[in-house]
Amino acid sequence: MSESMGVKTLIIDGQELSARAGQTILEVARENEINIPTLCHMEGLSNVGACRLCLVEIKGSNKLLPACVANIHEGMEVVTNSERLKKHRRVILELLFAERNHICAVCVSNGHCELQALAQELGLTHINLPYRNPALTVDASHERFTADHNRCILCSRCVRVCAEIEGAHIWDVMGRGIDSIVITDLHEDWGSSACTRCGKCVQCCPTGALFDKSKIGSDHPKYPDFLPYLNLMREAQ
Repeated sequence: MSESMGVKTLIIDGQELSARAGQTILEVARENEINIPTLCHMEGLSNVGACRLCLVEIKGSNKLLPACVANIHEGMEVVTNSERLKKHRRVILELLFAERNHICAVCVSNGHCELQALAQELGLTHINLPYRNPALTVDASHERFTADHNRCILCSRCVRVCAEIEGAHIWDVMGRGIDSIVITDLHEDWGSSACTRCGKCVQCCPTGALFDKSKIGSDHPKYPDFLPYLNLMREAQ
């Protein structure tokens, strides 16, 4: 009967839970206050499974699945916090820190950075991998905002919020692999682009890659709670 009503039962970390058909593992976990770390996910935006920090174990499978894009099914048994998963997540964070130039002590988002917070949560005190030290630019051409590619983790939140919420489609990702970089328009300076100056991309950036020049030195968290509301209004229209 529950199947016909679109209700599924599953187990997450030993808890037997009910959920709606079509929900993702991450949605069900968060509804039940089960923490699964993410960096690319943001409520109100589409999911892309880019950061892979939300990987979980599924009973009966050797594969790790990204919880943000994996849908639940009846009888599923999920583990979100095993030693195997902790090891994978620490390695992913090490790769992120080693790929760009993250120096927390001089970052404008020090204390308000999701990457930094996750490193602290997982006990990441040092990096075992060699740093790439890429020569990346800082684009301060915009009158209000700055883009520091040294801090970017390619979560694509800026790309998605600009396309899905603002509808401006200014941001995109250029290149492949470690050479990927977020760009505005056809790789123009941010200040010369068709940017609408709404600031949503800055608000949703999880690191210090995009920041408001007027907020430098202030104790001002930039993470919003308005994106789900804006998304709901856009769908209603």
